[in-house]
Amino acid sequence: MKNHIDLTNEYVLENSNVLLRPMRISDLNNLLKFSIEEPHLWKYSLVTAAGAENLQKYIQLAEKGRAQQKEYAFIVFDKKRNEYAGSTRFYDIQPEYQTVQLGYTWYGKDFQGTGVNKNCKYLLLEFAFETWEVERVEFRADNNNERSIAAMKSIGCTVEGVLRSNMPKREGGRRDSIVLSILKPEWKDGIKENLKKRI
Repeated sequence: MKNHIDLTNEYVLENSNVLLRPMRISDLNNLLKFSIEEPHLWKYSLVTAAGAENLQKYIQLAEKGRAQQKEYAFIVFDKKRNEYAGSTRFYDIQPEYQTVQLGYTWYGKDFQGTGVNKNCKYLLLEFAFETWEVERVEFRADNNNERSIAAMKSIGCTVEGVLRSNMPKREGGRRDSIVLSILKPEWKDGIKENLKKRI
């Protein structure tokens, strides 16, 4: 992975349905409608992008994470609808351990359940395992976020367990975080083909 990962590259991942490219501050207007009209999208998120000011901070934090070689955020474009759909990113990128986490994923309500997520996950997992050559992709979510957990299980993730009182919530208190993962052999031995059939 050390030889393959370079966060200064402008990676573009696409198929006939979606296009993912690096998210930048100039995308503020492309995502603003979600930020203003659908603030509930970040109900379970540790970092909110609800409201124009928070969206700006959200994107700036993503850019900072990339500059620090820790994160790589994408904006998602739905080719079928010819509209921006949301965002997702790699984070906690650890070349020395050949691991990465995939998360900070959200889509506007009109793009949920349409296949956008499965298309994005296919492209991201293919990239992680076959270009960056990682051994493990990890996913985490608030243990109460049933929709997100169901989506991760549906693409082939294995539940590893729950980290109790793992992170502070924005509104106070703490959350339990569920941990799921896909390993390179699992990707090669069936998850890739199963996911490909469904996009």
